[in-house]
Amino acid sequence: MPSNKYFCIVRSESGSCEPPSPAQMEAMYAKFNTWKDTFKDNIVDMGGKLAAGGKVVTADSVSDGPFVEIKEIVGGYMIIAADSMEQAVEVVQASPGVSGVGANVEIREISNA
Repeated sequence: MPSNKYFCIVRSESGSCEPPSPAQMEAMYAKFNTWKDTFKDNIVDMGGKLAAGGKVVTADSVSDGPFVEIKEIVGGYMIIAADSMEQAVEVVQASPGVSGVGANVEIREISNA
């Protein structure tokens, strides 16, 4: 098992897009499942899609959020294991989820300190 863990923040452009057809969905899931099988030793937690709403918490308040105007939205996350940042990048670049128009994934090493 690789020695380091990386938190991956999945983003996409905000705004609406056309939903994929059933055939496109089937092809997407086939690519995704192949990626998961190929990198099963690196995928620690597939995370999931984040709901639209949430709460923003400070020391003295709680408010609905997120409410910041942004061009990109955080849509999900995952945790992967890799021996280096370079290997983590390779795993993420191979993911079908990063190939969509406007999609990107931020990778941050989880510190052991």
